Amino acid sequence: MSSCPCGLPAPYDECCGRLHRGEAAAETAEQLMRSRFSAFAVGDADYLLRSWHPSTRPADLAFESHLRWKRLSVVATGAGGPADEEGTVEFRARFSRRGRAGELREVSRFARHEGAWVYVNGEVRSSP
Repeated sequence: MSSCPCGLPAPYDECCGRLHRGEAAAETAEQLMRSRFSAFAVGDADYLLRSWHPSTRPADLAFESHLRWKRLSVVATGAGGPADEEGTVEFRARFSRRGRAGELREVSRFARHEGAWVYVNGEVRSSP
């Protein structure tokens, strides 16, 4: 894969791929959000489960075969920096399902767990 699905101008292997392989850890809540979007795009369920808070993490994760995650836009962030313990990221994720375009808008909550950023939960908002 040449460019990273997260939307940053870097190759996947040098961007979110490093986090997926465990070679690096997310430094901010936004970086974790981007890496999780990329994990959905490339089908990396193991990374998604590892980066999910244990109190809200599902037992397993199944991908919908006709769903393709296309593009991520970060709308806003709240806290979630290198020195923070919690943060939020509002985003829009564009997808196609059975050839039809769609968009998911969510405000996701992140927290540090054992020193690492993890996804806690999210509030899905309707598309504009």
